[in-house]
Amino acid sequence: MVKTNHSGSRLVATLTVLFAVLTGVYLLIGGIWLVAVGGSWYYPIAGAVMLAIAWLFWQRKALALWLYALLLLGTGAWSVWEVGFDFWALTPRLDVLFFFGVWLLLPFVYRRLTQPSAGAAPALGAVLVFTVIGLAWAVFNDPQEISGTLKTDTQTFSAATSTIPDADWPAYGRNQEGQRYSPLKQINDKNVGQLKEAWRFQTGDVKRPTDPGEITNEVTPIKIRDTLYLCTAHQQLFALDAATGKQKWKFDPRLDTNPSFQHVTCRGVSYHEATADNAGPEVVSDCPRRIILPVNDGRLFAINADNGKLCASFANKGILNLQTNMPVTTPGMYEPTSPPIVTDTTIVIAGAVTDNFSTREPSGVIRGFDVNSGKLLWAFDPGAKDPNLIPGDEHHFTPNSPNSWAPAAYDAKLDLVYLPMGVATPDIWGGNRTPEQERYASSIVALNATTGKLAWSYQTVHHDLWDMDMPSQPTLADITVKGETVPVVYAPAKTGNIFVLDRRNGKLVVPAPEKPVPQGAAKGDYVTPTQPFSDLSFRPKKDLSGADMWGATLYDQMVCRIIFHKLRYEGIFTPPSEQGTLVFPGNLGMFEWGGISVDPHRQVAIANPMALPFVSKLMPRGPGNPMEPPKDAKGTGSESGIQPQYGVPYGVTLNPFLSPIGLPCKQPAWGYISAVDLKTNEVVWKKRIGTVRDSSPLPLPFRMGMPMLGGPISTAGNVLFIGATADNYLRAYNISNGDKLWEARLPAGGQATPMTYEVNGRQYVVISAGGHGSFGTRMGDYIVAYALPDEAQ
Repeated sequence: MVKTNHSGSRLVATLTVLFAVLTGVYLLIGGIWLVAVGGSWYYPIAGAVMLAIAWLFWQRKALALWLYALLLLGTGAWSVWEVGFDFWALTPRLDVLFFFGVWLLLPFVYRRLTQPSAGAAPALGAVLVFTVIGLAWAVFNDPQEISGTLKTDTQTFSAATSTIPDADWPAYGRNQEGQRYSPLKQINDKNVGQLKEAWRFQTGDVKRPTDPGEITNEVTPIKIRDTLYLCTAHQQLFALDAATGKQKWKFDPRLDTNPSFQHVTCRGVSYHEATADNAGPEVVSDCPRRIILPVNDGRLFAINADNGKLCASFANKGILNLQTNMPVTTPGMYEPTSPPIVTDTTIVIAGAVTDNFSTREPSGVIRGFDVNSGKLLWAFDPGAKDPNLIPGDEHHFTPNSPNSWAPAAYDAKLDLVYLPMGVATPDIWGGNRTPEQERYASSIVALNATTGKLAWSYQTVHHDLWDMDMPSQPTLADITVKGETVPVVYAPAKTGNIFVLDRRNGKLVVPAPEKPVPQGAAKGDYVTPTQPFSDLSFRPKKDLSGADMWGATLYDQMVCRIIFHKLRYEGIFTPPSEQGTLVFPGNLGMFEWGGISVDPHRQVAIANPMALPFVSKLMPRGPGNPMEPPKDAKGTGSESGIQPQYGVPYGVTLNPFLSPIGLPCKQPAWGYISAVDLKTNEVVWKKRIGTVRDSSPLPLPFRMGMPMLGGPISTAGNVLFIGATADNYLRAYNISNGDKLWEARLPAGGQATPMTYEVNGRQYVVISAGGHGSFGTRMGDYIVAYALPDEAQ
């Protein structure tokens, strides 16, 4: 080697040794801590080796390169042993070491070594090349993805005859069965790549200073004839020309928010058409076609679909007060955020109740109102001894009854409405819950839509301590089982289970055996011995381990591993604890309010499960954490962070499981798009969806699989559409094999479910792009429509 003595050489040597020493000390000390809490021995060994390399390099011995080559080679072998050829799991284990190896091979670095070894530099170079080859292989052989193809010659099964015109999308899920499937096929897998923006509308409704952080734009518009109807975050209602996006009229309910509201959102509106057969002449003349609009302060509006004026014959001049007989009427504590079910006679409405505030909150009562007059017809109060008892003027519904905040589904033939139920709040400690509060919590409840009487219920989580409520609209379909057509309900759960029940009687169609779960609840509480686990599920096949921890580099990955081993975690349903419990699937759930899409003809379901752990930590009462709320106590305006849970022995903190630099501690993917053959319940394909372009400091288009809020839709054109991801895109995929066919950059976050319709012979795909406050996506006020250019139709 050439001997050099100038100051530049000394600086290079100093920097090289300094980096190796700092890395070695960090890995050695942190690694000893990790081993002490039950983690991997790799990190202290790697730290000791790095210190040896630093010393050898300072002594100008070429043995430093040999030792570093062995370290990098050993790290690669260990990494593949832990996670296989998963590119994004391998990267943090290898990135820093790889680039330091490249640095060591730079001529002005390695030539300062005075005791040469002919093979040292080539050996290290070979290991670096081998590392690149391994990572390249991992890019194209993702072990988390499933590649398959739905049979193109699959028998087409007959579905129930629909009364909905093919061109329309008249309900939140297109039909009240919640299928999110359109028979349109002008846009198909052959031409979807040619989609262009057709029109864009801005509502002008943006975040206000008085809003909480949880302000969201989650609406799926509905379309009837030539008009699109949609609500904004503050429940302003717009009617747009479906062909041009031009505003026809606007109605503003003048929602007055404050930062204590847990939500400011509107997922959609409902539609009803009165006729001489189902309404009196006063209703037909006053408001024959009406939009039913839920508002977050506990009001329900009936608005003339033709002109945007209140329907005077409904309730109090078009306004129904849903706070009547509520035990607590504080605005924002009871919020109807999802569109109600509307039958020929009845509006079935439920609402969200603030999570984790106190034991004195509104009721989660479900009610049926006359669709024409707004008169209360029935009530189903899940926390009452007699759920159907309607209180008199001096009484009220049961405080803290389990609520149903997500959209419901309806079978008109059976006259049954299927409600996804939440848990009685406070959610994360349940030692004081009554048997009535437990009875229907985290269940699917089937009610007669005309009478409110219970038909059946099925509980998906017993004594729920994890906020594992039923988060999305159930989907109804007729499926062939052993040669017989069975009417079923698909109920996606936060746990990743999809429960499949005969919608006539609630009997399981797909088995969901009870299995033992971890025990040892907090003082004063208990955990049930078993929980149901559906055979149709996206839940993880194995519990998390230290090997599943992630980071940008081996430095923060090691910290995540330490944090992981310090938390209580024994798999799904590990009880909340003062130590801090890792909750996986997390509170956000593997399924959220977007639900699934079902093609009833091909008998295929499209799902978009997530995988993002949370951490819950119980906080015992004491100074600064009183049992009873202060006089001026208000809601937190968020479902994460510190949650007071007044009235029970513990408050709680709920947060995503993140590293100190804010990255998820669980390795990606955090989100997928997938197809299930419903005849076999087989997952045919599963792909990562979403990039970090709008989440990372640099706009990098890395496809890692992102968390989502929103759901998919499918069409007869063999195309599925989905926004939802934490980057600002609307995407289209081939239903048969999961190939991405098209994507469009949105002007803001697309945390909404799209829809599609046809007008004047042209098919459109529409999505709300307004962002989601607590999800961290770009906020806006956009409604964007896409269609094929004239020459491609």
